[in-house]
This record gives sequence, C-alpha cells and structure tokens, in this order.
Amino acid sequence: ASATRLASLSMVTGTPMRAVPRQPGPMTLEDLLIAIETLLARVTAKAGITPRALSAIGIGVPGFVDVAEGLVHWSSVLNDRNIPLAAAATARIGVPVTIDNDANLVALAELWFGAGRGLSDFAVVTIEHGVGMGFVMNHRIFRGSGRLGMELGHTKVQLDGALCRCGQRGCLEAYVADYALAREATIALNRPASDTLSINTLLESLFDHAKAGNATARSIFRRAGRYLAVGLSNVVNLFDPELIILSGERMRYDYLYAAETLAEMDNLAIQSGRPRAKIEIHAWGDLLWAHGAAALALSVVSENLLTAQRDPAVQ
Repeated sequence: ASATRLASLSMVTGTPMRAVPRQPGPMTLEDLLIAIETLLARVTAKAGITPRALSAIGIGVPGFVDVAEGLVHWSSVLNDRNIPLAAAATARIGVPVTIDNDANLVALAELWFGAGRGLSDFAVVTIEHGVGMGFVMNHRIFRGSGRLGMELGHTKVQLDGALCRCGQRGCLEAYVADYALAREATIALNRPASDTLSINTLLESLFDHAKAGNATARSIFRRAGRYLAVGLSNVVNLFDPELIILSGERMRYDYLYAAETLAEMDNLAIQSGRPRAKIEIHAWGDLLWAHGAAALALSVVSENLLTAQRDPAVQ
C-alpha cells in the first residue's frame, strides 16, 4: 500500500466530487481517527456539505483486515494489532464506516469502473510499499472463510528468507516491495534509507541508474521481477484467472515486468497448452485507491436500499 492516500467524496454514480491528499505513517488508533476526521472535514468542506450528510464511508487499510468484523488484525500504518477500526470510526464520526483491505478496494474499483467490468474471475496485484492482491471470483471479491484473503504479499517464496514487516520471513513482498528494493539499493548505490521519503528518493535514483544502463541497478529490478513471476505463477496455478492487473505506483518501474519476467511466469505456470492469463499494467495514481473506498461505501448504501425495498419496516 502506498504511503500517500486520498480522501475522496463520491456521488451515488461513483463519480468523485472532491479529493484531498494525506501522508500517513504508523500511528495509534487515536491518531488515525484524528487524521480521518481532519481529512473528512476538509473534503466535505470543499464539497459544501457536512460529514453527517454522508450516507456511508469506506476506508482502505493495508494489511490483515476482517471486513465483516471491522477489525484490523495487523497493518503497517498502525502500531498495534486487532484494532476495531470500523466501530471506532463510526462512533467518532456518526456515519456508518466500512473498512477493507486496500488491494480489495482496487479490485472493487476495477470491477465496478475499470478493466474488470464484465469479467467473472480476475486478480489485481498492487506493488508499492507492500504487495497486495484483490481477487474477484464469480463477480465478487473473494475473501476466504476467515475473511483475510488474499495476502499474496505474505505467501512464502523463500524458507527462512528476508525479514518481512509482518514479522515473518521469506514473504513475497520482502523481495518485491519498496523496502525490499531499497534494501538492495542502499548497498548498490551506497546511500542510506532511513525513512519513507528517503526510500522514495532512493528508488527514483535506482530507476534512473537502471535506465542509464547500470548493470547492478537493472539486476536489482530483474531479481525482484523474478520473485514477482513466482508469485504471479502461483496465482495462475491456484485460480486460473482471466486477467491479472498489475497496479500501483511502482508499475512505472518497467524492469519489474520486463518480457523475461513474464516469460519466467509462463515457465512456472501449469503447462496446459492454453494461453496464459492476460496481463495488464495500470500505473495509476492514488485516486483509484480512494475510488475503491467509495465503491465499498456505495455497495453498503446499495445493500441498505435493497433491504429497505424488501422490508419497508427496516430503517
């Protein structure tokens, strides 16, 4: 998930009305609630309404999120575990709040408004400060029995491998995400990466070196790309999707998905004689994350309207 986020206000059609950026880091629940309130006040003021005029609010959170319970079991943006974020935000704001994993929201945005319209089974893989995946199965977001799927970034690609932010070792994102590339780049370019801003600067420098022909810089991206190919081939072998959308800011780094990377994915996927899943690259900005959160809120509003139509006594 990206360190830069947007608060977006949408109409029932899903058309964004106003958007306001936010730069969060790991924080307490209280700090996060204050940040949400501040963003909400700013975006509603720009739209000329009050927060209480909203029908629903959707919030995307990176990490392990139980959408039904409204719990954040773990997230890189919170410094504690098992946080009842949805209930806390609803109580604070006075408007129904629904939360979900941010990659699920991108998949929902693609399903409602983007390349996934009309498809029954597709995956969205996001690559930024972490590696996320939202999976649509039979036209619906698939979450699994425990409602914590699909954590592609925390599938294991190396036993006893590199340390991941989740506390385990060998996770895919520990080889592909921003902090993984930065770990390699600090050695290759002899530069420190002490905070998020310096990591971003470091990655831009690494990409510039790669474009200029620096063999070491290119090898860092290509190594990450090979690990990505392992992860994508596992998605193909497990779910046989029609389409895999690679999304996120790091899709600007085309060495991650160079031709040899996709060829490696083909070699690792089941050899059925059929064409592999189509791959699309969406190097979008932060607005789509917010667009997905709006889609989540709109889905809640739609469900409430349907419930009211079935039973007029339900308020």
